[in-house]
Amino acid sequence: MPGGRVTGVDDAPSTEPPTGPGAPADRGDDVGERPAGAKTLNVHVTLVVVLALCAVAFRFELGRALGGNGLSWAYVFEWPMFAIFGVYMWWSVLHGGRTVGKRWRRSRPDTPVIDPKYAGMLEAWETHRRDLLTAQAEAEGRDPPGHPPPG
Repeated sequence: MPGGRVTGVDDAPSTEPPTGPGAPADRGDDVGERPAGAKTLNVHVTLVVVLALCAVAFRFELGRALGGNGLSWAYVFEWPMFAIFGVYMWWSVLHGGRTVGKRWRRSRPDTPVIDPKYAGMLEAWETHRRDLLTAQAEAEGRDPPGHPPPG
């Protein structure tokens, strides 16, 4: 990089998803898909069990609170919050984390991770960073990153 000028900015941007240590991790094929079959039944049964547990605990703590136990009043309000959180998690699991009102969209693997107009800048930065790490390794008398150790 002569004169500290960033090169490669005007190069045509790559539409391939980035690979290597700085690339986002592959989250698998099931991300964003709704559970089906036995998984859906499992999620529904879990919700029913959680709601039943919260209702029983609420009733128990309400009886204790009305009986004079002051600390139980905190639990009287806590158990319904746990139930609401259970419903929220049930919704999130069934709908892939999307919020109410948004349309269901599958992730497209052909979508670039960064804006294409900045891809050249990213490639230039990665090259510059590699050059700096290599120069630092050579100055310290060790092998540059990405090179296997001798032997």
